[in-house]
Amino acid sequence: MAPTTPRLVVPIDLTKKPSEQKVPLHNRWHPDIPSVADVTEGEVFRIEMVDCNGGAVGDNDTAHDLNAANISAVHYLSGPIRVLDKDGMPAKAGDLLAVEICNLGPLPGSEWGYTASLDRDRGGSFLTDHFPCATKAIWYFEGIYAHSPQIPGVRFPGIPHPGLIGTAPSMELLNIWNERERELQEKGHKSMTLSEHLHKRPFAGLPTPDGCLLGKIEEGTPEWEKIAKEGARTIPGRENGGNCDIKNLSTGSKVYLPVFIDGANLSAGDMHFSQGDGEVSFCGAIEMDGFLELKCEIIRGGMREYLTPMGPTPLHVNPIFEIGPVEPRFSEWLVFEGISVDESGKQHYLDASVAFKRAVLNAIDYISKFGYSREQVYLLLSACPCEARIAGIVDCPNACATLAIPTAIFDQDIRPKPGKIPVGARLVRKPDVMKCTYGGNLPITKNPSASV
Repeated sequence: MAPTTPRLVVPIDLTKKPSEQKVPLHNRWHPDIPSVADVTEGEVFRIEMVDCNGGAVGDNDTAHDLNAANISAVHYLSGPIRVLDKDGMPAKAGDLLAVEICNLGPLPGSEWGYTASLDRDRGGSFLTDHFPCATKAIWYFEGIYAHSPQIPGVRFPGIPHPGLIGTAPSMELLNIWNERERELQEKGHKSMTLSEHLHKRPFAGLPTPDGCLLGKIEEGTPEWEKIAKEGARTIPGRENGGNCDIKNLSTGSKVYLPVFIDGANLSAGDMHFSQGDGEVSFCGAIEMDGFLELKCEIIRGGMREYLTPMGPTPLHVNPIFEIGPVEPRFSEWLVFEGISVDESGKQHYLDASVAFKRAVLNAIDYISKFGYSREQVYLLLSACPCEARIAGIVDCPNACATLAIPTAIFDQDIRPKPGKIPVGARLVRKPDVMKCTYGGNLPITKNPSASV
């Protein structure tokens, strides 16, 4: 028999806010957030999702909506979904949940997205010391392709994917998260040299009732108050999967997620039309409303069988991702290298973060020679399907990172050639991305050798 149409278990009404949806959404990880639906392994089901900011960022001509959005509310997730086997028994702690992505894409009626960087005092971005103000570009989708009025002369096929997919933590695992992240927040500025060159980004997003949405649990009740104080923010990826932002996790991919509580309580959100490796501008893929059609399989006892803990408890594991066969076919790339020497000339020891920062800065400064502002290139590298690699991590003292840009996405040849770079009206790219001004007091990093 032909397969049936996937059952819709989480619908989205784009005319309503996240808190007003018929099937309630949530934006925290906690074992006591109740499931909103049951699915059976082998069943193909559909969930719909709002963008990571829940509609707070619009298709308009301003970046000020980024400064008005509640950053404590990110991300809005659809779920939790309780997964049962064919005998009606739920997934159990210690199982492995195999989740296959059968289909995905933009939500019909919402064929657009945005790429943004946040104000430095509101979360910033990877290069927040170079790009301190909020910026935004709008993208429109035509089939598999995306183009932006704010970044003209560029068009590329997307690789739609969920930035975030994961299972609910147990209370024991949630306590581990909150303890280690609270310690980092309290002591990080004294113990972590990384903060010296990644410049005042938040060390961690600790639990807060501000902006908290807990699905079926009614705000103001004692249960809501308790979970709101304990629930983990969804910003980072963790042992349960979560916000891993793997750009090739598209149609045909599988995720093997550890199960920590009965039913697994699967959730997903943060849908992207396309993303560059690293998602460097932070709000930095092409964020969109979207849908997923999924199929689950329960591998009984799979955590012990397949996942080796890397830490003091059996809970310190990580998911496995199986990338599907669908991706754009590019044959020519420009590859930019970075080493672990920062903009001041200071040597760092095998620091891949510094090396990748240098690679991204090298790419930005190079591509901006062809008629683009640095802000345009920054958002482009966060949105287009560029490829990042750690090329070397053993050759003391320099780590080596690379960022490869597919040259076919541009309407001009950006390769180095004999003679000077072409100039003239053909290369003037207008308009620029939308941007705000930065009113903070943190110092801005500049390249002392830059010509502009």
